[in-house]
Parts: sequence; structure tokens; C-alpha cells
Amino acid sequence: MRSARKRTRAAVDQGRSTSAAPSSLQPTGALTVTATEAQNEFGRILDRATHDEVVVITRHHAPRAVLLSIGRYRELAGAEATMLDTLTAEFDALLARMQTPTVRAGTERGFRATPEQMGRAAVKAAATRARKRA
Repeated sequence: MRSARKRTRAAVDQGRSTSAAPSSLQPTGALTVTATEAQNEFGRILDRATHDEVVVITRHHAPRAVLLSIGRYRELAGAEATMLDTLTAEFDALLARMQTPTVRAGTERGFRATPEQMGRAAVKAAATRARKRA
């Protein structure tokens, strides 16, 4: 038991993977440890993570959690906010284009149209698309 713990400590200190998790499931250059090793060697593993290293924690050879520094976490959280801001701006621009007087008038006509008028408009639009494809 004691020699296994020494091997685990040495592997953690040197940044080697100590579990058999499939490499396709873990980030490149990440330290991989089992949940038991993470529990037994938490202080050492935390030190590795605070030095901007990613630590993948596995259970039964499958990744279950990731330990990373607060700096890396903030970086990832900031990227998510930037993506959301970009999508919001695109949505707002699309909505603004749909709020023109011409679009509003067309929408009103559509809501006031009878089923027969809607049917004729649909047939006309389909014919126009068919001509454009030909």
C-alpha cells in the first residue's frame, strides 16, 4: 500500500498520467488521476491545478471531472459571455431588419388574409421558386 502511494505521489509530482483513461477523452497535456488518487493526494493535485495545469479526474477509467485554476476558469467563463454577446447582437440586428414598415404591412396582410387568399399566395410563391430553379 505504501509503495503504491509513493508511486502516485511521484507521478503527480512529475505530471504523468496515473490512470488508464483513454487519451481521446482528455485534453492534451492534462494530468489524469483517478478519483481515489485525487482524494488521497488532493493537496499536491490542487498545487498542480493552481499552476495553470488541467487535471482530469477519472472514475472507472472514464473522465468525471476537471480541476483547473481560477484564472483558466475565468478565461473560459469570459469566452462564453463573449459568444452570448455576439449571438445577442446578431439576433437584435435580425429583429431590427424584420421591423421595417414593409415587413409590418406584409405581416398584417397575412394575419387578415382568408384561407383562400393564403392558399393562392402559397401556390404563387411555389411557382415562383420553381421558375427560379429551372
